[in-house]
Amino acid sequence: MTGKAKPKKHTAKELAAKLDAATTNRGGGKAGMKDRTGLEKGGHAKWECPHCKVTAPDVKSMQIHHEARHPKIPFEEDKVVNLHATVVAESSTKPRPGVRGSLKK
Repeated sequence: MTGKAKPKKHTAKELAAKLDAATTNRGGGKAGMKDRTGLEKGGHAKWECPHCKVTAPDVKSMQIHHEARHPKIPFEEDKVVNLHATVVAESSTKPRPGVRGSLKK
Protein backbone atom coordinates (compact mmCIF):
# COMPACT_ATOMS: atom_id res chain seq x y z
CA MET A 1 0.00 0.00 0.00
CA THR A 2 1.39 3.42 -0.94
CA GLY A 3 1.62 6.44 1.38
CA LYS A 4 -1.11 9.02 1.66
CA ALA A 5 -1.10 11.78 -0.97
CA LYS A 6 2.34 10.87 -2.27
CA PRO A 7 2.74 11.04 -6.02
CA LYS A 8 4.10 7.82 -7.49
CA LYS A 9 6.06 9.55 -10.25
CA HIS A 10 8.15 12.70 -10.56
CA THR A 11 6.40 15.78 -11.90
CA ALA A 12 7.59 17.65 -14.98
CA LYS A 13 8.36 20.66 -12.81
CA GLU A 14 10.54 18.59 -10.49
CA LEU A 15 12.40 16.96 -13.39
CA ALA A 16 13.00 20.37 -15.03
CA ALA A 17 14.32 21.75 -11.73
CA LYS A 18 16.69 18.81 -11.35
CA LEU A 19 17.95 19.22 -14.93
CA ASP A 20 18.46 22.94 -14.39
CA ALA A 21 20.37 22.35 -11.13
CA ALA A 22 22.57 19.70 -12.76
CA THR A 23 23.43 21.59 -15.94
CA THR A 24 23.78 25.19 -14.74
CA ASN A 25 27.10 26.41 -13.38
CA ARG A 26 26.27 28.45 -10.27
CA GLY A 27 29.85 29.61 -9.83
CA GLY A 28 30.64 27.42 -6.83
CA GLY A 29 33.62 25.23 -6.02
CA LYS A 30 36.91 25.40 -7.89
CA ALA A 31 35.20 26.39 -11.15
CA GLY A 32 33.92 29.61 -9.64
CA MET A 33 36.88 30.55 -7.45
CA LYS A 34 38.33 33.06 -9.93
CA ASP A 35 34.85 34.42 -10.52
CA ARG A 36 34.17 34.96 -6.81
CA THR A 37 37.57 36.44 -6.05
CA GLY A 38 37.52 38.77 -9.04
CA LEU A 39 40.78 37.50 -10.54
CA GLU A 40 39.29 37.14 -13.98
CA LYS A 41 37.41 39.74 -15.99
CA GLY A 42 33.82 38.85 -16.86
CA GLY A 43 32.84 37.24 -13.59
CA HIS A 44 30.29 38.30 -11.02
CA ALA A 45 32.82 39.94 -8.73
CA LYS A 46 33.11 43.35 -10.34
CA TRP A 47 33.49 45.68 -7.35
CA GLU A 48 35.95 45.40 -4.47
CA CYS A 49 35.69 47.02 -1.05
CA PRO A 50 38.70 49.30 -0.45
CA HIS A 51 38.72 48.46 3.28
CA CYS A 52 38.40 44.66 3.51
CA LYS A 53 38.81 43.55 -0.16
CA VAL A 54 35.43 41.75 -0.25
CA THR A 55 33.95 41.59 -3.75
CA ALA A 56 30.39 42.32 -4.89
CA PRO A 57 28.54 42.12 -8.24
CA ASP A 58 27.23 45.71 -8.26
CA VAL A 59 27.54 49.06 -6.49
CA LYS A 60 24.25 48.65 -4.62
CA SER A 61 25.44 45.36 -3.08
CA MET A 62 28.73 47.04 -2.20
CA GLN A 63 26.83 49.86 -0.50
CA ILE A 64 24.80 47.34 1.53
CA HIS A 65 28.04 45.56 2.51
CA HIS A 66 29.65 48.85 3.47
CA GLU A 67 26.73 49.94 5.66
CA ALA A 68 26.70 46.56 7.42
CA ARG A 69 30.44 46.01 7.88
CA HIS A 70 31.88 49.54 8.02
CA PRO A 71 29.17 51.70 9.62
CA LYS A 72 31.59 54.30 11.05
CA ILE A 73 33.19 55.05 7.68
CA PRO A 74 31.08 57.05 5.20
CA PHE A 75 30.41 55.26 1.87
CA GLU A 76 32.15 56.89 -1.09
CA GLU A 77 31.31 55.32 -4.43
CA ASP A 78 34.42 56.67 -6.16
CA LYS A 79 36.72 54.75 -3.76
CA VAL A 80 35.20 51.36 -4.63
CA VAL A 81 37.58 49.45 -6.94
CA ASN A 82 36.23 48.32 -10.33
CA LEU A 83 37.95 44.97 -10.95
CA HIS A 84 36.79 44.76 -14.56
CA ALA A 85 38.67 47.95 -15.38
CA THR A 86 41.90 46.84 -13.68
CA VAL A 87 42.10 43.17 -14.75
CA VAL A 88 42.52 42.18 -18.40
CA ALA A 89 40.64 39.10 -19.61
CA GLU A 90 42.79 36.05 -20.38
CA SER A 91 40.72 34.71 -23.26
CA SER A 92 37.30 35.45 -24.69
CA THR A 93 36.73 31.85 -25.88
CA LYS A 94 37.14 30.39 -22.40
CA PRO A 95 33.81 29.59 -20.66
CA ARG A 96 33.22 31.79 -17.64
CA PRO A 97 31.90 30.56 -14.29
CA GLY A 98 28.40 31.66 -13.38
CA VAL A 99 27.25 31.77 -17.00
CA ARG A 100 24.14 29.71 -17.67
CA GLY A 101 24.75 26.55 -19.64
CA SER A 102 26.70 23.36 -19.50
CA LEU A 103 28.22 20.69 -21.69
CA LYS A 104 26.41 17.79 -19.99
CA LYS A 105 22.83 17.49 -21.24
